[in-house]
Amino acid sequence: MVIRKNFSYVIMSGLLVLFFLAGTFARVNTNGGFQLRNEERAALESSNQTAAAARSVEVEEALSKHAVDDPEEVASMVVEGIRNTTERRKLGYFSCGTGNPIDDCWRCDPNWHMNRKRLADCGIGFGRNAIGGRDGKFYVVTDPNDDDPVNPRPGTLRHAVIQDEPLWIIFKRDMVIQLKQELIMNSFKTIDGRGTNVHIANGACITIQFITNVIIHGLHVHDCKQTGNAMVRSSPSHFGWRTMADGDGISIFGSSHVWIDHNSLSNCADGLVDAVMGSTALTISNNHFAHHNEVMLLGHSDSYIRDKQMQVTIAFNHFGEGLIQRMPRCRHGYFHVVNNDYTHWEMYAIGGSANPTINSQGNRYLAPFNPFAKEVTKRVEPYENDWEHWNWRSEGDLMLNGAYFTASGAGASASYARASSLGAKSASMVGSITSNAGPLACRKSRTC
Repeated sequence: MVIRKNFSYVIMSGLLVLFFLAGTFARVNTNGGFQLRNEERAALESSNQTAAAARSVEVEEALSKHAVDDPEEVASMVVEGIRNTTERRKLGYFSCGTGNPIDDCWRCDPNWHMNRKRLADCGIGFGRNAIGGRDGKFYVVTDPNDDDPVNPRPGTLRHAVIQDEPLWIIFKRDMVIQLKQELIMNSFKTIDGRGTNVHIANGACITIQFITNVIIHGLHVHDCKQTGNAMVRSSPSHFGWRTMADGDGISIFGSSHVWIDHNSLSNCADGLVDAVMGSTALTISNNHFAHHNEVMLLGHSDSYIRDKQMQVTIAFNHFGEGLIQRMPRCRHGYFHVVNNDYTHWEMYAIGGSANPTINSQGNRYLAPFNPFAKEVTKRVEPYENDWEHWNWRSEGDLMLNGAYFTASGAGASASYARASSLGAKSASMVGSITSNAGPLACRKSRTC
């Protein structure tokens, strides 16, 4: 009897030691998960940062290959496409055409829902080669919830975007998706909201980081919040610790071949669309922006020279009510701003620093009533008169209510003359070209 009691005591003591050790390494919470100790969390963050830094170097080297040698040639292709679409419309080829070459490429098809992937062939500008999930299967999102950012349920948007294979993601029904943490996407994905009313709102929003070939079309993105200090999955085989996110609507970080088309973006904690860290081959088109301060940041910092390879087309967007500045705010790279409708700004429309090239063609600029905010452009903290050498040009832009564009730079280069000689669509038609900016009200078996 004494031996049995002693044996039981030894077993109980051993179990208590095991429980103590287990509690030392992890503390189980009521949700069945675990909370890392401060030391472990710091080590994990350091490991993730080291891995991210190594990956960043690899991605930056790859991104330089995606930037084109002659951006003026791409600008020329855009305006040539606009002109050709308009000519075909005049000749009666399109019964529903608007002169918008992206929309006229696919919207006239009443069976658009059966030919969704046709959209991937309709891009223009620097992001024209973004194919998204064109070569993959369809994935139907059926569940609007985002209960577990580390282990997302099949049928959720998060489960769709982290997969390794190409996917064309559509939605079974209207839904509001409130993300608990950043929606970290994987390469070769299309998020296609056509035919449904999909809102990503009141939580975290979309992160496109160190990936390629993404199309985002037809979403309402608004009221994005700062989130982070949490574990988030980015692929089927990887999840990691995420520090605080700024609360951008769409954040593009070290990525290429990205096309953001026909979305509505408003009222986020930081930017509506921000592209940084050498991102390139981007097109931002047909979107509706409203109710926000710093709308669009293109370029990480004046000292980050890898943003010299950033090349962005901004076309057919409507910059609407309640906007203040940064439409966009550019650094270092080449930015083609063509046939956009600027109906509201409070400080300025287009700004920049660190010698960006800005090619403004065929836009409509309606200045505010404030007599001190009539200028479209703003050089942000230039070094003395250095800004006078920056290549900022306006061609065919329509200036209303006293708006004016302060041009600078040589502007007489053969490459710029070649781009400008084609001419964008007349600014007088910008209203019709941008009239359907934002998500479209598409219905099956009807032209969209």
